Amino acid sequence: AETLDEFRGNYAYNLLDTHARAFNSQVPMVVQWDDHDVLNNWSPGTDLSARPGYTGRSIALLAARAKRAMFEYLPIRSHPDEAERVYRCYKYGPLAEVFVLDQRSYRAANGTNREDAAGPATRMMGAAQVSWLKQNLAASHATWKLIASDMPLGLLVGDGQVNGVPAWEAWANGPGAPLGRELEIAELLSFIKRQRVKNVVWVTADVHYSAAHYYDPMAAVFKDFTPFWEFVGGPLHAGTFGPNATDPTFGCTQVFNSLPPGMKPNRPPSDGLQFFGTLTINPRTQRMTAALWNLKNERLWSQEIDAAT
Repeated sequence: AETLDEFRGNYAYNLLDTHARAFNSQVPMVVQWDDHDVLNNWSPGTDLSARPGYTGRSIALLAARAKRAMFEYLPIRSHPDEAERVYRCYKYGPLAEVFVLDQRSYRAANGTNREDAAGPATRMMGAAQVSWLKQNLAASHATWKLIASDMPLGLLVGDGQVNGVPAWEAWANGPGAPLGRELEIAELLSFIKRQRVKNVVWVTADVHYSAAHYYDPMAAVFKDFTPFWEFVGGPLHAGTFGPNATDPTFGCTQVFNSLPPGMKPNRPPSDGLQFFGTLTINPRTQRMTAALWNLKNERLWSQEIDAAT
């Protein structure tokens, strides 16, 4: 898609499917955007000059059209300070608060991700969004703080090379102390520990399989954080491939992944390797149960997590 009408058409096309319409009518949604809403692995600095088929050369114009179509077709309330701001939070009574992030609009261009000091080249969320997230996490009275993140924290998600050196789409860049975008995460995790923000769980996506990851400072290079879980959900209706390698910087341990051993890559949805996750909180015990499921509604994995007090 390139024009506003073409981006609108992408959303309208999905509504031809009876299952998509049923989902829209029955399931409440909290929406954040994906790179494919604009262009694979895009950032505000993406150069369109080498992209065949694009008549325009402005990624900013492309992104603006895509975002407008998304806000027209999906249930996202306009923000009073920034009409099309994606990051926001939702309170679900005393038990849960969801912090929805935007790791697309403010990021620096993908690169080798090896900078040793924070700066413009290491941005993923950007200073304003990070400050907002810190403030709202520290102020939250919810038992569980659920961070909905576009990108997984500890998975290596490649994006080609720069002068023969691997380039990265997500936070992770390989073993060692935090570098590049990892500096933003390291600072956030340290803040959560210092402020004693309890019961933080990350829910992430982007990769095309489901997984459960446990982040433990005892297994990490960077140790200034409180242990936490990350649950990767999907794909709900897309090609299936992976799994991605884990990065030990923050002690990411893969506890479960949904892919059968030796799976041929890029399996179509018709193969049935589509997945989703659920988080259920017991209102009496405040215990959370995380579960990953397949399209047959079979529970593949689950974990009960006690709330810290």
